[in-house]
Amino acid sequence: MSVTAAQGFLASGVAAGIKESGAPDLALVVNSGPSFAAAGVFTSNRVMAAPVRWSRRVVGDGRIAAVLLNSGGANACTGRPGDEDTRLSAERAAQALGLPADEIAVCSTGLIGIRLPMDRVSTGVTEAVTRLSDDGGADAAEAIRTTDSVRKTSALSAGEPGGGWTVGGMAKGAGMLAPGLATMLVVLTTDAEVPAGELDRVLRESVRTTFDRVDSDGCMSTNDTVLLLASGASGVIPPPEEFARAVHAVCLDLARQLTADAEGASKEIEVEVVGAASERDAVTVGRSIARNNLLKCALHGEDPNWGRVLSAIGTTDAVFDPDRLDVAVNGVWVCRDGAAGEAREKTDLTGRRITITVDLRAGDESAVIWTNDLTAEYVHENSAYSS
Repeated sequence: MSVTAAQGFLASGVAAGIKESGAPDLALVVNSGPSFAAAGVFTSNRVMAAPVRWSRRVVGDGRIAAVLLNSGGANACTGRPGDEDTRLSAERAAQALGLPADEIAVCSTGLIGIRLPMDRVSTGVTEAVTRLSDDGGADAAEAIRTTDSVRKTSALSAGEPGGGWTVGGMAKGAGMLAPGLATMLVVLTTDAEVPAGELDRVLRESVRTTFDRVDSDGCMSTNDTVLLLASGASGVIPPPEEFARAVHAVCLDLARQLTADAEGASKEIEVEVVGAASERDAVTVGRSIARNNLLKCALHGEDPNWGRVLSAIGTTDAVFDPDRLDVAVNGVWVCRDGAAGEAREKTDLTGRRITITVDLRAGDESAVIWTNDLTAEYVHENSAYSS
């Protein structure tokens, strides 16, 4: 189950012909209410796609009734015509659904700089509306894929029997995963009764410690969008802490799926920084390590090159003493006190998952960043992306 795991939501995914391959490329998620509370978090890239600008305005009043998403074209860097295409997309969906256009968010993903084929989008919207169903979440998740090798969905149910509620979600993203508030396209849904202000608070905190900690390739998209919609269909008002935990869990699951499916990746790498003087220091160090291309190449070759870890730490402004740094790779402390520790031959890197633990020994704060290795397949994927 996906975005339709929560009561009160319908979804569909169709092939509108935006992609020349004929693959599914247009998705629709509709909130049937009775509540239409919503929140959103968007890219901090100053070059924002037209649908991002539109959706930021739409969610400004804390209300969204539907989300229209397409793959096959980002509608970014398309000037005023791109803005007009986004508006027309929302108006076409509004007309077909009998809703106001300013209650419909729009999300796009794909190649930058190319306008969408609006005749195909319009026809696709009509078909998507006719195919809406309460089990259409999988089709919607399929339709938003670009270089993703698999669709990404998640759901979690909580609460007491007879008083339960659910959080569901779908995501897409395999490249340009280094967000400044969100990661590619994500739609989260819940049937709990939660006001827009609380949705916004919970979403921002969840994004901060999940999607914002994914750093696959150091590149930030122009289209990053995360939306959280609440239908209130369960009639349950969950305890705030319990609701926050559920949203965080679904976000974390989707974030890990994004990392696992990163373009060309053969290793999923978790960088855990502990003993930091502040959370900011922990994040800064973790992100520096995650973005170190020499280290990412070494790990692809199954080389526990801890020297490259220390080099990455040294480029930051975090508080630490170079002579007190400890580094473990898959549980083997290969560096102690800024020098060689246990024999590096003890480290087993043959599996897909790798954990790097760094102890700055400067405080009690910590953070985790997720990344992946750098492979020849990644270079090939991105050298031929627009051809």
